[in-house]
Amino acid sequence: MDMAFIIQLIAGALGGNAAGAVLKNLNLGTLGNSIVGIVGGGLGGTILSMLGGAGATAAATGATDMTSIITSVLSGGVGGGVLMAIVGAVKNAMAKS
Repeated sequence: MDMAFIIQLIAGALGGNAAGAVLKNLNLGTLGNSIVGIVGGGLGGTILSMLGGAGATAAATGATDMTSIITSVLSGGVGGGVLMAIVGAVKNAMAKS
């Protein structure tokens, strides 16, 4: 595993928990937010790399410059938060049916 991917996973866990704190009705609990956030962080970073986002080349070559670190943190955090919100919304919809 490279450093950018590890950063994305950690940022995803943080993003999932931050989204859970802001969106109380979609909260999955600390463990649920973390697990879904980690998955979302990995997916978010992978998708951004495939789309050729800023710093994707540096991350692909294993460089750890500041741009690739910031890109990894942002893509992982956003990916984790978005996936946590989606999973929380689906869970709430299934509970109402």
